[in-house]
Amino acid sequence: MTDVEGTKLFHQTMPFSERLGIEVLEHGADLVRSRIEWDESLCTLGGVLHGGVLMALADSTGAVCAFLNLPEGAQGTTTLESKTNFLRSVRSGYATASSRPLHAGRRVVVVETEIRDDDGKLAAKITQTQAVL
Repeated sequence: MTDVEGTKLFHQTMPFSERLGIEVLEHGADLVRSRIEWDESLCTLGGVLHGGVLMALADSTGAVCAFLNLPEGAQGTTTLESKTNFLRSVRSGYATASSRPLHAGRRVVVVETEIRDDDGKLAAKITQTQAVL
């Protein structure tokens, strides 16, 4: 089921996420989950969901997770570093991202994101460092 409030948050703060068709499944400080549906227009050769699309899904999901873990008085975040390991391709259905905070400090928030296919198989693992603004 789609989290309407979370999807609205993504789309208002990151219009690119709306253009990609990202839907939020749940959002909270401990876990943010979103997904993107496979579409031929988002693919590379052989019907594989483009790695850049998966990275955009992870960056968007991780950014909201970081935002929800900001210390009091902070105004936002910006990505300092993002490391992606691609483990398998997504050729149909949905790619679903789950982001969890690893560290929520005064200056940086570190988030870990897993992207899984419809069979629950791990497609990518992302570690992202966000600066606290």
